[in-house]
Amino acid sequence: MMDQIKTGTKVKVYENIKEGGKERVGFFEGIVIARKHGSEKGATFTVRGKLGEHGLEKTYPVHSPLINKVDILSAPKKVRRSKLYYIRDLSVKRIKEKIGQSS
Repeated sequence: MMDQIKTGTKVKVYENIKEGGKERVGFFEGIVIARKHGSEKGATFTVRGKLGEHGLEKTYPVHSPLINKVDILSAPKKVRRSKLYYIRDLSVKRIKEKIGQSS
């Protein structure tokens, strides 16, 4: 499953969140803008999403025990860059044009 997470893929990451003495499952949805270090022990992927009106990025270790599951919502056929850092400066409308995803 983790080898299907590639740059440009829209994902929903379910993670365990500890608040005080309680533990719950929360999720974060967005586009994978970077995947680093392949599939080795320290591999990570960075997801950029929206929280309210602000953009937010989270970096997850691929082999983290805090991640319950990762749902792949859509994947583009082809992405021309390995790192999509330029998405930080684009509007939501332009991101849909560039990546070709429907949301």
